[in-house]
Amino acid sequence: MSAFLVLNGPNLNRLGQREPAIYGRATLDDLEQELLAWGKARQVRIDCFQSNHEGELIDRIHQAEEVYQGIVFNPGAFTHYSYALRDAVASINLPVIEVHISNIHKRESFRHQSVLAPVCLGQISGLGLAGYRLALEALLEYIKKQE
Repeated sequence: MSAFLVLNGPNLNRLGQREPAIYGRATLDDLEQELLAWGKARQVRIDCFQSNHEGELIDRIHQAEEVYQGIVFNPGAFTHYSYALRDAVASINLPVIEVHISNIHKRESFRHQSVLAPVCLGQISGLGLAGYRLALEALLEYIKKQE
């Protein structure tokens, strides 16, 4: 059975409350329940984790290599400046897809740069919560091609 880790960074615990015009009204729990159901229907294990703390996210990335076949990661604001998270992703031998609910390229200029994108398999931006599911589907396709 394939297993994937879905990581969410700072402020994503505020989904449904934080800027609903940008991020929607669905909560993090709503998202996680949807992803768990998606995984169950495909016999894929999905584990979700959210933290507002960079070190906790780094620890999860390091631990993932022994447990998962890939990671879907929304690093939140860390996207734009966390070289520590970038180095954590680069240090593991797992495909990582960076996901953003909003289109970061249509927002403030400081959001246009991702320091993680160069070490990720790909990036999905601006497709709302569906981006997470699409990232999981892309990881499944990628894994199949590697077998």
